[in-house]
Amino acid sequence: MSVVLAALAGLAAAAALTDLIEARRPRRRHRGAALKLLTRLGAMLGFKPSGGLSARAAAAGIDRPTSEIVALQAGLAVVTTLATLPVASVAPGRLGLALLATAPIAGYLAPEYAIRRRAHSRARVMDAELPDVLDLLRVAVAAGLAPRRALAEVGRRHPGLLAHELKRAADLADMGEPATHALDRLEQRAPPAASLVAALKRAERHGAPLSTTLQAQALQARSKRAAKRSEQAAKAAPKIQLVVALLLVPAVLLLVAAALVPALTTR
Repeated sequence: MSVVLAALAGLAAAAALTDLIEARRPRRRHRGAALKLLTRLGAMLGFKPSGGLSARAAAAGIDRPTSEIVALQAGLAVVTTLATLPVASVAPGRLGLALLATAPIAGYLAPEYAIRRRAHSRARVMDAELPDVLDLLRVAVAAGLAPRRALAEVGRRHPGLLAHELKRAADLADMGEPATHALDRLEQRAPPAASLVAALKRAERHGAPLSTTLQAQALQARSKRAAKRSEQAAKAAPKIQLVVALLLVPAVLLLVAAALVPALTTR
């Protein structure tokens, strides 16, 4: 019975993490039940958000209050501790105490790890999209569109993640949110676009021209992307050589040996 309870607790924790990471996807009725249960459980413990959690959640594209994320962390800490109890009770020596000590820490830090990993993945995608998005913005601004309208048009026409964030910022400004607040939110959700946000703020406050700045930023972003790809290619070469040494060379030697064995064994 204890094993079944532990398995159910693990499934609940996994469902909660999945719902947190996929917060941008449309919800369904059967989704979020485990998350709500764990959040209510964690809210009773009264944990406070850690420093920078709001910025990390924004960079991960998660539109949830930090209090809900912290409550989920606390709930997962409780659930993982309960799930570990059956194993810890039969573990030899001090292993059971070690499991009980590490289980709540692992449960509490699991959402933090998922948030950081998602933020890193989003930043990598946005870095790759940045040069093309900057070029499109430059063309839109050179065609006479206002910066806010240019953001909306690029977001509507480009399928990438960064363009979606630009359109989101433009939509927030159109709905009445102050432009500076919308741009601050854009910088939090798209850290690779920090230089672009600074240029947009200057244009919003002082009417500074954007076309030349966007062109320079696009060239810099494209150069940075090319250098990163060259670095990745340089790192891939030793891995390819290792595959050749461990797989292809032994395979060829086996073929040669298979051809020589009959000749050596015949009299």
